[in-house]
Amino acid sequence: MSSPGDREERARLEAAGLWRLRLDAGDLAPDERAELEAWLQADPANAEAFGRASAVAQALDQIAASPELTAMRRRAVGSIARPRLGRGRRASVGWAVAAAVLLMLGAGVWVWLAPTRYATAVGERQVVVLGDGSRLNLDGDSRVDVRLRPHRRELWLRRGRATFTVAKDPLRPFSVAAGGRVVVATGTEFSVELLRQDVRVVLFQGQVAVLHDAGGPKPAASASSRPHRRDELTLRPGQELIASTTADEVKIAPADPARARAWETGQLIFDDEPLGSAVERLNRYSAEQLSIGDAAAAQVRVSGVFAAGDTAAFVTGVTTVWPVRAEPTEDGGWRFVSVDRG
Repeated sequence: MSSPGDREERARLEAAGLWRLRLDAGDLAPDERAELEAWLQADPANAEAFGRASAVAQALDQIAASPELTAMRRRAVGSIARPRLGRGRRASVGWAVAAAVLLMLGAGVWVWLAPTRYATAVGERQVVVLGDGSRLNLDGDSRVDVRLRPHRRELWLRRGRATFTVAKDPLRPFSVAAGGRVVVATGTEFSVELLRQDVRVVLFQGQVAVLHDAGGPKPAASASSRPHRRDELTLRPGQELIASTTADEVKIAPADPARARAWETGQLIFDDEPLGSAVERLNRYSAEQLSIGDAAAAQVRVSGVFAAGDTAAFVTGVTTVWPVRAEPTEDGGWRFVSVDRG
């Protein structure tokens, strides 16, 4: 037998589900909106229940491919959208609708707690439009986990690179975590790239703050331009933040937006880039993988414009101009070694 507390919580969740679905139906009159505001302010638990119901509604948008759940929500919203039959009848219909929401809650359909994963294979690029209207452009061999909540939008770049075009919503900050840094924005466009040695953030439009993540290194002085020691850094358009993933170093430097976005059109442009970083980027596009055989080869600085996936042209160009040679590997790839290696 349920306790009074359980019955009260059930009633609260039913009310929250009904309010959420009535908002989805778009038929709230001004007096009803005022009633909703009063209900939300009457008890913090009401606002929490409404947030949970909203999260479920958002979760259903994320899993629209499920015919059963899509049909359930369509029928629920449709019943709310029918002509009003008086408060008693509407309460009866609303209880059934809210019960469906409760059923989803009880069944564990809390997909908003588990991030949605977007990933590309080697040689693949993908554009994803999120439920809030934001757009992700994923580079090859990249992965982004996304969790959209009622009051915030959380993303994690697990590997590779992506450009984020953020839908403006000041009440729902948009954050991307990668390599011990968190990039926070509300409406802007930027890219984040995760390499073995560093994480790079390039701002194209708007403004972002880059914060230290609790699990990563603290910003400290860098030997390069504009060293910083703060836990929060602000970027302006045309700037790039480069933060080491292995040492306490971070810097902000001018960025070339055209070069930073060339990969989106199938080109890779290197300007005095360490060969080790260039190889990481090339490997996102071809099964013919490249590797570095010694520390000296990794630090050779290379420049040039290369077609993404054209490994042969890159190997030929690098070994012709710079002091490295390429050795075949057992898996069909190539290993760069310095020419003066003993």
